[in-house]
Amino acid sequence: MFLEDSIKSVGQRYNEAGSGADSVPVDREGLVRLLTEQSKHAVEWLADEIGVDLSVVATLGGHSVPRTHRGAGKLPPGAALVNGLLAKLKETPEFQLTSAAEVMKVTTETATGHVTGVEYTVNGELNNLAGPVVFAAGGFAGDTYGLLARYRQDLAGFPATAEERPGAQDLLVAVGAELVDMDSVQIHPTGFIDPANERSRSKFLAAEVLRGEGGILLDSGGNRFVNELDLRSVVSDAIMKTPQNVAEGVKQWDISIVLDPGASEALASHLGFYTWKGLMQKRKVKDLPPAFINGLKGYSDIVAGKVEDPLGRTSFGSWKLKPEQQGFEEAEIYIGKITPVVHFTMGGVAFDTKSRVLKRDGTGGELTPIPGLFAAGEITGGIHGDNRLGGSSLLECVVYGRIAGEAAADELRAT
Repeated sequence: MFLEDSIKSVGQRYNEAGSGADSVPVDREGLVRLLTEQSKHAVEWLADEIGVDLSVVATLGGHSVPRTHRGAGKLPPGAALVNGLLAKLKETPEFQLTSAAEVMKVTTETATGHVTGVEYTVNGELNNLAGPVVFAAGGFAGDTYGLLARYRQDLAGFPATAEERPGAQDLLVAVGAELVDMDSVQIHPTGFIDPANERSRSKFLAAEVLRGEGGILLDSGGNRFVNELDLRSVVSDAIMKTPQNVAEGVKQWDISIVLDPGASEALASHLGFYTWKGLMQKRKVKDLPPAFINGLKGYSDIVAGKVEDPLGRTSFGSWKLKPEQQGFEEAEIYIGKITPVVHFTMGGVAFDTKSRVLKRDGTGGELTPIPGLFAAGEITGGIHGDNRLGGSSLLECVVYGRIAGEAAADELRAT
């Protein structure tokens, strides 16, 4: 079922590999199949060998069953993974890490094109590092007026969840890497609008689990307008058909996300952080506008099975608010303002199931590996096609990151 859900999310591009004059013949089927087949092993490896808590399983948009993992503590999954991996790496005396370096160039052997290392600067001083290279530099969602504007001019200046920084794809293009799906950009439906700085282009992500645990989206009139657990592209498109929330210089919409006491209890650690940041507020039902109260009542009737959801939602997480219960209007809910944001770039360098970066063969147009160069994560393209399935980005990093690391280590040992 995971494979089927992933293929559905990839969309038409799943069947377009190798077709058309401008296409890049990546093995989409092989990439997606390996990702889904290795997902169980990846979770077990993180939990058993790295010690990452992934004990809570929930449903995210686009998934037919609950299968996305997170921990029971306060840390988001990404931070928990990074902290766990760093702690493990620090047990190795040879491990060195710097966050102050900037890679300037990927170096190669002139005659063969074999990657030999990188040139980088630290505090303005140029250095060289030799050996096989693994690129895990992320996407270009934060490169608002650079790569993003180059491939999607319509999204230039759009709010984003990524920090503002240049993408690294051009460094790999310089050594022959082929790019794929660069115009395929995911708009996440829910980025928080900070009441203290509504015009900021940098938005904090409103985690998908807020909707997975029962949270709903209401327009300015208090109406639900979409199945909150549909594909991110579907939810985003539905939001962008509603009236905009006009903020000078920023394209955003006027949508509220609401969690009842049941969903709030299930997400206590998340909400503690969001309220501390000022992104969500706790209120009593009676203090909401009448239209919003009616919206809560209508959704609660759907959850209780009194009526079928006309929008098609069938999973309601931990929502338990009932209009007929005593104290309904005194019940405390959490509410925040959200808007769609640029969140993920599906495009990147072409690569294969061995995490090798690919170049175009000048003679026949086929893709061949660039020796000594590997990549994993959002810097790559070809897996997600039109739209990334929620939860698959960290999974992709783990599955293909391990493959890339092992391949680079094998090559280093062989020299």
